[in-house]
Amino acid sequence: MSVPALDASSVIEPIRSLSEARGVLAVVTRIDGPSYRPLGAMMAVLDDGRRVGTLSSGCVEADIALHAMKALENGTPVSVVYGKGSPFADITLPCGGGLEILLVPEPETDVLIALIAQHSARQHTALEIDARRGTVAIVPSGETGWRGEMFTVAIDPELAFYVFGKGPEAITFAGLVHAAGYPSVLLSPEEETLEIARAAGCETRHLTAAKFPADLHPDEMSAVLLFFHDHDWEPPILASALETEAFYIGAQGSQRAAEMRRNELTLLGVSADALARVRGPIGLIPSVRDARKLAVSVLADVLNEA
Repeated sequence: MSVPALDASSVIEPIRSLSEARGVLAVVTRIDGPSYRPLGAMMAVLDDGRRVGTLSSGCVEADIALHAMKALENGTPVSVVYGKGSPFADITLPCGGGLEILLVPEPETDVLIALIAQHSARQHTALEIDARRGTVAIVPSGETGWRGEMFTVAIDPELAFYVFGKGPEAITFAGLVHAAGYPSVLLSPEEETLEIARAAGCETRHLTAAKFPADLHPDEMSAVLLFFHDHDWEPPILASALETEAFYIGAQGSQRAAEMRRNELTLLGVSADALARVRGPIGLIPSVRDARKLAVSVLADVLNEA
């Protein structure tokens, strides 16, 4: 399962860029009022001027880069404040809030590489930053925020999507989550579906039987979605999905199709408690008959539950 190579929306991309090039890690360490980005949001400013990630709606990134270059030259961490309480009266935040940004020059590469490995292994982890010395360390877990002079950034696995089905609904949803930068894979018994999805850059697998591949292991940050018109494919796939930790499991179709699906799962020995985990019809918008609208509706539903 892959993420687009140049995806800067992923929380790990600023870390990845700094593991490969000299630069400064910029972290939101305080928010006063409304903010475009959350506490702990990170951006990398590389020594060639490139920036990876964002910390605002675009109003302070250029100035952050200037301060980052000074911090890189001096080799010491520094905090910069924007908006409320800032000495930079000419730089305002449209949201009316305030941001404090910690700039950490040249964080230890070996720590960043280890953090990337843990993230790739879909482990919950955290980066601890010494604001005074500028050193970084990995800690097993922790909430994002201050603890004395140490600021912790909690880093969770990305949401992952296992998409089963064929036709425009499956293709459109797989393309949407891929474009959004989420790890995802589309599994389909139909080669035409796979060809179109591959052309859009999606990771695909040929599904040769109505079953959940044994080598796939959705975790608690995963969603399993089924987009079949031939609902005979669904029960065995769903029954296996219900044995995983996936937080969202659902299938498209009408209320009648959902009832037939529940009956088939009951015949397969699925318990009432497990059946309650199966969502269907899926999506926030009822009775959707357009593949694009359905894809957005379903993704919004998943994100609302995440």
